Order: sequence, then C-alpha cells, then structure tokens
Amino acid sequence: MPTLLLVRHGRSTANSAGVLAGWTPGVDLDEAGRAQAEALVERLAGVPLAQVVSSPLERCRQTLQPLLGARPELGEPALDERFGECHYGEWTGRPLRELAQEPLWRTVQDHASAAAFPGGESLRALSHRTVAAAREWDEKIAAEHGPDAVWLVCSHGDVIKAVVADALGLHLDHFQRINVDPCTVTAIRYTPQRPFLLRMGDTGDLSGLRPKAPAGGDAVVGGDTGTDA
Repeated sequence: MPTLLLVRHGRSTANSAGVLAGWTPGVDLDEAGRAQAEALVERLAGVPLAQVVSSPLERCRQTLQPLLGARPELGEPALDERFGECHYGEWTGRPLRELAQEPLWRTVQDHASAAAFPGGESLRALSHRTVAAAREWDEKIAAEHGPDAVWLVCSHGDVIKAVVADALGLHLDHFQRINVDPCTVTAIRYTPQRPFLLRMGDTGDLSGLRPKAPAGGDAVVGGDTGTDA
C-alpha cells in the first residue's frame, strides 16, 4: 500500500499567540512558519509525490505553497474538510492558558474519548472522520498510482495525533501522549495486515522515504519490510 506523509502546518499566528484557532478564518503562518514551509521543499526534494491533499484552512494551504510552487506538476491540492481542524465550538479563539482552567480541560487531556467541546465536536467524531479520510484516500491512491506511491496531507495537530493513534492501535484516551510540532512530518504505511509508523514528528531530511526497488523484489519505502525476525 502507499505511504502517507502527514505534515502539520507551519507555526501560525495563533500558535505563537497561544490561542486555540480552530476554524477561525484568516489565521496565517507567522514568520517562523513561513520559513518552515520554505524548508519543507528541500526536505521533500528526494521524495516523489503522487497526490497532495490539504485541510481547507489557510495555514495549511500556505504551508503547501512553496512545495507546490517548486512542483507545478502536482497542480492544486485536493481540499478535504475531513482533514480540517477540530471544531472547538465555544473554545475557539480563546487563550490556552485560560482554557487550561476549565474543568473540561482535564477530560480532554486524560479521557479524550469522553471529551466534547461545547457547541462543537467531540474528539471521538474527530478521530472517526480523520481516520476514515486517511484510509479512504490511501485506497484511492493505491488504485490510481500503485502500491508504492507516496502521498501527502497537510493538516493539524489533533488530526494527525488521531490518525497516528489509530495506526498504532492506541485507544483515543492515549492520543495526548503523541506530540506533533509545527511543520513536522509523520509517515504511515498501511498494509493488509497492519499499519507501520515509519517516521514520527520528523524535522529533518526525508529522502529515506523515497521508494526503493530491491533487485528481484517490489519497491519498499524506507527500506523496512516490517517482517518479524
């Protein structure tokens, strides 16, 4: 099956201000985030991409602009709302230090499967839509581009953590143990038996994810077949 690269958007003005942005329109990358987006081009230079998908929010599309500018053959990214940020409802736009005093905060941190944001979305619903989107797109990419294709999604921290938790077989209550910094890359390869987490929160060179074709065998991403010894 193909390899999915999950890219969190670069640092945004909301990240640097300590505000929960959610679906607030007009949240852009800050200066550091723009530099991270530019650096992503070189980090991915050795990796062929069959498809680029994005959350519709501005900070994700801005993160992809330098990469797509360097690879015009990819065209515009496919926008999928299922990869959009969690709908935080009444929490949207509030400072994180203020939200940390809310009783619900501890539920979000310790018992995520029971957390539902007032006027917004539950973390269970977030997990369901994002995992379904990742697996559906992966099957589509395999059918259209073959089992060794690499494709990329630019999304958000909680979205990526939910997809990683599913790939690792973790209960949603444990997804807060996963850390995803801005403009890091996480790589997952789905197989008929189980998913493999190839990279987690990577900030360096990604050329090792380029598909390799061993003599007499099928291409292998990252050089690891996952076979138990």
